[in-house]
Amino acid sequence: MKKIEAIIRPFKLDDVREALSEMGVRGMTLTEVKGYGRQKGHTEIYRGSEYKIDFLPKIKIEIIAKEEMVDNIVTTIIRVAKTGQVGDGKIFVYPVEDVIRVRTEESGEDAI
Repeated sequence: MKKIEAIIRPFKLDDVREALSEMGVRGMTLTEVKGYGRQKGHTEIYRGSEYKIDFLPKIKIEIIAKEEMVDNIVTTIIRVAKTGQVGDGKIFVYPVEDVIRVRTEESGEDAI
């Protein structure tokens, strides 16, 4: 099993969720996060004053999947979330030792 963490632009969330749902991904965890990378924020003007926004809003999607699904999930996220501009996000893939469903105490792939 693997954990896929994808940081994407907020306006791409519905498209990514729909595409993953169509390919059989049954669950995910979402977190609203803020951060920056090469994009390095931007400046805005509010009531005549200019100020810098260093941390930009992003969405972090976390998915635990069977190893054979990981490449398809990653490819789908890239295809759907990509705009071609700086700030599109990142995807991280980690090994997962075990998963345990609290309600039923199932473990391993049965708990996904």
